[in-house]
Amino acid sequence: MSFATAFIGGTGVYDPDILDDARLETVDTPYGEAVVNLGRFNGRNVVFLARHGAGHSVPPHRVNYRANMAALKKLGVQSVLATAAVGSLNPSMQPGDFVAVDQFIDLTKSRPQTYFEGGDEGVVHTDMTDPYCPRIRELLGRAGGSLKLVVHAGGTYVCTEGPRFETPAEVRMIQHVGGDLVGMTGVPEVVLARELDLCYSTVAMVTNFAAGISPTRLSHQEVLDVMAQNAGNIQRLAMQVIDWLGADRACPCRGDGTAPRL
Repeated sequence: MSFATAFIGGTGVYDPDILDDARLETVDTPYGEAVVNLGRFNGRNVVFLARHGAGHSVPPHRVNYRANMAALKKLGVQSVLATAAVGSLNPSMQPGDFVAVDQFIDLTKSRPQTYFEGGDEGVVHTDMTDPYCPRIRELLGRAGGSLKLVVHAGGTYVCTEGPRFETPAEVRMIQHVGGDLVGMTGVPEVVLARELDLCYSTVAMVTNFAAGISPTRLSHQEVLDVMAQNAGNIQRLAMQVIDWLGADRACPCRGDGTAPRL
């Protein structure tokens, strides 16, 4: 059975009950095991993957991103919609808003970033001109309009190592280089998806303004509280996009044949 579409739930999005007949399955990959839920939505086979594990048990710097994305590829996934909780550095992107991310800046330090480690796979330099699938981003905008939700058409996501929050000095630096949003999980997930020729997009939900911009100290509970208030909205937005996705649509994300063999 093939699963052409996957939904990656980030912080606050852990519930596989958005799918009908969901069942837990462990997928073996060369990079370790990945635990997913396989189910159906409106007659379509869909994979649900909780990025941080059940109950948010895995911190961002220890997520096995390579195993997760390899498992989706192994299951036949072609299109991936991921959610992410983010802090905003852009006054126009306010808590509760959604952003169809279009660019990223990587400030992580210690994560395996690629499937191409030399050897049998050789050395491949993957193009990152359009890191996020333009077709899925367009569907996010349409879905936001139909559901009367604020979905910004683009934004630059800056990924930090975590699990700590950023300092006000780091936030000022990120603003200076053009970052709109800051989070801890977007990279290397988007890079690996591009290497695997997956149509991948991230819908970010703003949970707070970043340190030094927010009038109060930051807390993980604050992030969870805002996510809980908007969990229904982010699920409705994501599932509307998934309902519109088709497995047979042509897309430039499908690649040039350099994807690694898993």
